[in-house]
Amino acid sequence: MESCLFHKSWGAEYAPDGSVQFRLWASGQRQVTLQLAGVDIPMQPCGDGWFAWREAQVAPGTPYQYLLADGTLVPDPASRAQQAGVNGPSLVIDPTTYPWQHPDWAGRPWEETVVYELHIGTFTPQGTFQAAIEKLPQLAALGITMIEVLPVAQFGGNRGWGYDGVLLYAPHSAYGTPDDFRAFVDTAHGCGLAVVLDIVLNHFGPEGNYLPLLSPDFFDQQRMTPWGAGIAYDVDAARRYITEVPLYWLTEFNLDGLRFDAIDQIKDQAEPHVLLEIAERIRREIPDRHIHLTTEDSRNVIFLHPRTSDGSVPLFTAEWNDDFHNAIHVCATGETHAYYQDFADQPEKHLARILTEGFAYQGEVSPHSGKKRGVASTGQPPVAFVDFIQNHDQVGNRAHGERLLTLAGAAQTQALLATLLLSPHIPLLFMGEEFGETQPFLFFTDFHGDLARAVREGRAREFTGHAGHEGTSVPDPNAQHTFEKSKLDWSKPGSPEGRQWLALTRQLLAVRQQHIVPLIRDADAHNGRVIAAEDGFIAVSWRFPAGTLSLALNLSHISHPLTELPGETLFAWPLAADPLSPNGMTVRLSAGDKP
Repeated sequence: MESCLFHKSWGAEYAPDGSVQFRLWASGQRQVTLQLAGVDIPMQPCGDGWFAWREAQVAPGTPYQYLLADGTLVPDPASRAQQAGVNGPSLVIDPTTYPWQHPDWAGRPWEETVVYELHIGTFTPQGTFQAAIEKLPQLAALGITMIEVLPVAQFGGNRGWGYDGVLLYAPHSAYGTPDDFRAFVDTAHGCGLAVVLDIVLNHFGPEGNYLPLLSPDFFDQQRMTPWGAGIAYDVDAARRYITEVPLYWLTEFNLDGLRFDAIDQIKDQAEPHVLLEIAERIRREIPDRHIHLTTEDSRNVIFLHPRTSDGSVPLFTAEWNDDFHNAIHVCATGETHAYYQDFADQPEKHLARILTEGFAYQGEVSPHSGKKRGVASTGQPPVAFVDFIQNHDQVGNRAHGERLLTLAGAAQTQALLATLLLSPHIPLLFMGEEFGETQPFLFFTDFHGDLARAVREGRAREFTGHAGHEGTSVPDPNAQHTFEKSKLDWSKPGSPEGRQWLALTRQLLAVRQQHIVPLIRDADAHNGRVIAAEDGFIAVSWRFPAGTLSLALNLSHISHPLTELPGETLFAWPLAADPLSPNGMTVRLSAGDKP
């Protein structure tokens, strides 16, 4: 399909006449040679640092790279695929040849969304796109509606989280080919699952990034991110590269959306802001199917997530809500170190405010940073927030990668899972959470030499002063064992305990789809009310055009008389004869008629 080809400013791609156009911005180089299938071809300078060459006969899969004047060979920064790793040749790819089985898939409405976050490398023993395909029918049958894949852009080494990508258009070769990823998306669509991809547009990784050599102007040397030099979004060639990445993945892989990582580190002085330009262009160029764009932003801002008068989304769809996780975590574990300090005082009140208004911090001073954080969020609909009780960050950024189940026990984790899935916010599950996985998810990389040592030592320093980590060793991120230990244990779902977790998850998701989705379909601004917020106990309610919803939660081991909730009880936990649930903890969900 011609529509599968996204015409990039950078890179190698087929023209309608069958020739291949190679384009590279190398403002730091006076000459560049294209090395195509072992033949050296001097590229033509086109002005403003651009080089180009058109070749008539190039077979798909042909390797190529760029030879610089000093003899350095570099891959194409806009490579669609790598032969093997970030430092070797790129491959010429024709994306129009994949035989899509579900080309008319138009996606799913946002209110139906239940996100399942997975990491390709650790989701299955094989750690590939093809192996992950086999699990998709199980997730669909459970009630999951959206798969969110951690970044797959080519990064240094074979194993890593994906947030150190350097070739932002190339699926990671250790996971499979571009067509393997297309098959993953295509199969998911056949199962009724939407697929979104986590992308990183705020920095490049430390290995295999040749852009500083090719084009030093790509980076803003006056601004640093936590991971290296900031990107110069106001430089035309750099801006083209960055703004075309999202459209490329959405177009050539038929994805249903994107999650934008750490956008607080995307600093842009141009007008419009690069993020606004990206969102506006996506909405303009892909108007005929559901595209969902979510953001991660520690600032608690809402300017990127407006709604029109009819409730449609002109820019970004929703924001990851770290406040929900942090309040939940303090309630469940009592940990108050680092950023959990912000929620140490009466976490139940924070949680109740989050459920009814969106954010806990809406302009108040953060005890952790001493600075004001956030803006008023009561004007946002509940579906503008993606909530989670754990995710790759919150698990993997612990020194030993413990999941919430390990830290809080089965009863509290089940109660919190019910709260997550029965809230009118959009829920996100982290892979394995549905069957009670206890395997850790650790921070792992595949670097070598000085870089490996720097990552290992930096990781150890990161936990200085964190409660529970003093004097303990931090697993070596570069060790193969650290990676292997992070893989899901697929024997767990078949165990008695795993089956109990799956049954609870399935029941909760069925209640959500049957009763909550119809209420939030037309939800406008938050109409939440806090009924009670005490030590270990909260009760909240919401009013929607189609009816009311009420939720009561007791996390203490002491029995608490549940507040009288209006309407019909839709769900009550503990379940009958549930051996995992001690006395005291309870969850109840009720729904009523129109207010």
